[in-house]
Amino acid sequence: MSEIALDTRIEHRFARLGVEGRAGLVAFITAGDPDLETSQAILEALPKAGADLIELGMPFSDPMADGPAIQASSQRALAAGQTMKKTLAMVAKFRKSDAETPIVLMGYYNPIYVYPGDAFLADAQAAGVDGLIIVDLPPEADDELCLPAMQAGLNFIRLATPTTDDKRLPRVLENTSGFLYYVSIAGITGTKAPDVSQVGPQIARIKKQTSLPVAVGFGVKEPQQVEALARVADGIVVGSALVRVIEDNLGSGEETVARVSDLVRALAGALAPEPVTAK
Repeated sequence: MSEIALDTRIEHRFARLGVEGRAGLVAFITAGDPDLETSQAILEALPKAGADLIELGMPFSDPMADGPAIQASSQRALAAGQTMKKTLAMVAKFRKSDAETPIVLMGYYNPIYVYPGDAFLADAQAAGVDGLIIVDLPPEADDELCLPAMQAGLNFIRLATPTTDDKRLPRVLENTSGFLYYVSIAGITGTKAPDVSQVGPQIARIKKQTSLPVAVGFGVKEPQQVEALARVADGIVVGSALVRVIEDNLGSGEETVARVSDLVRALAGALAPEPVTAK
C-alpha cells in the first residue's frame, strides 16, 4: 500500500527517532486546563521535559471516547473560558519558541464544524498545527475533513483498535498520514492498562499493511509500561496520567507545571536507546 507523505514536522520527528533507534513519547494535555496561563506554561514545558510529540486536546462538552480524567479536564477548560481560537493561539505562541516539536490537535468534529471547517484548517495551518486526530470521523466521512486537511498540509491521523480486523484495516489506513494511533484497549481512555503481550502481535499485524509509524495509547501511565511498549511500537501516548497530575495540583500554578514535567521526564527516561555494547 502506498503511503501519504506531506513533509510535516510529524514525519520529520519519526524519521529522527528512527535514526536515534528509539520510540517517541507523545504527551497529551487538554488546551486551557486548568486555565489558559497554566496550560500554556505546561505546553511549553513538555518538550524540555522530554516529550517528542504533543497532542493538544480540543475541549468539548461531550468527549465520548474519553475517560473521567480527560472528561473532567475538558470541563475545567471550558469553565475557564477556553475556545477553539484560544487553543490555536496557544499553538501560535508555542511556535514562537519551538519550531520543531510536532503538535497534533485531538478531539471531536463538532467544535471544528461550527468554527467552520475551512476557516479552522486555514487558521490551524497558520498557527503551526501539524496534524489532527478526530475520533468521531470515520473513513467514510473523509470528504468532510480528512481530505481538505491533507490539502492544507496537515497530517490526518487515524485510530485503530483491537477490533479493527484485516478487512477493515486497509480502509482505516487509506488516507492516514503521519502515524497510526493504536488504541491498546477496548473502552475509554485511562481506565485499563495495556497488555504488551497482546499489543505486540496486533502492531506486527498492522505493520504488514503499512509503513507508517504506530503509536500506542490508552491506559499508559508508568515508565515500566512505556519501556515495555517501546519494544513493539514507534511511539507511546500518555494522556490521562498527565491530566490527573494537573487535577491533583489545581491552583498550584508553577508547581503544577513542575509536577507534570517531572512525570514526563520519568516517562521519557524509559525511552533512552539501548547502549551499544562491544562484541
